[in-house]
Amino acid sequence: METVLRSASREVVIGPERPFCIIGERINPTGRKIFQEQLRRGDLSRISIDVAAQVAGGAMVLDVNMGAPLADEAELMVAAVTLIQGLTDLPLCLDSSIVSVLEAGLAAYQGKALVNSVTAEDDRLAAILPLVKRHGAAVIALPNDEEEIPADPVRRLELARKIISVATGRYGIPIEDIVIDPLAMPIGADTSLVARTLDTLELLRAEFGVNTTLGASNVSFGMPEREALGAAFLPMAIRCGLTSAIMDARAPRIVRSVQAADLLLDRDPWGAAWIAAHRASQATVPTAATQAMP
Repeated sequence: METVLRSASREVVIGPERPFCIIGERINPTGRKIFQEQLRRGDLSRISIDVAAQVAGGAMVLDVNMGAPLADEAELMVAAVTLIQGLTDLPLCLDSSIVSVLEAGLAAYQGKALVNSVTAEDDRLAAILPLVKRHGAAVIALPNDEEEIPADPVRRLELARKIISVATGRYGIPIEDIVIDPLAMPIGADTSLVARTLDTLELLRAEFGVNTTLGASNVSFGMPEREALGAAFLPMAIRCGLTSAIMDARAPRIVRSVQAADLLLDRDPWGAAWIAAHRASQATVPTAATQAMP
């Protein structure tokens, strides 16, 4: 099963036989006080820096969240989408919990976007899925509802089943445009949580074969050496069926780990992408001669 995303001039395909899709997480003011203040002033200059860094790091899609406190999020989303589409041809993932913000962003977007996100709550399904259908977008679905974020992978599967049933049956959204997030929780709270995420991925793959994504940074939140944890977690998740992740595309160790997984799982024919990435990294390393120059 393949999920196709588009900008005005570029197509990215997420699928189990495709290279792992890196969705850059950086354009998000959460936890970034300076960026929040810039956005409140209408200053979007930092976005250009974040776009460039993520593109250079290997991002294939960019997540865009403009949820700065005390700011007009819808206005910022439109401005950010317009700016980013002038800077890169990568498709975008529009990220907000506010329906009007998603609607404004989708109206401004040129192409087929990924919407982040919908849950199994009845009111959220009724509010977001018609918007996804109207704009021909794809959507990330989280298997939690009004009552809980389930610990049990089987319960997560049940809620994913509900979302898929409503989206395809009631709103006519193709199943390939539904990307399920199996829920990645911080291991600092409970070291059994990653195993539950991996189990959920395997259940989703077995029953639906849908594409999947998650917030990779959530797993290591609050722990030391987060890059090492991310680099270990993602290849395990890929083997269990994960086909994309919202992650730090600026972290070479993590990006390299998913590129290695692609090679080892035969998703990089003849190692062409692996070798090309190696040569590109070597080209940026200063030689002893250039280091010695005044």
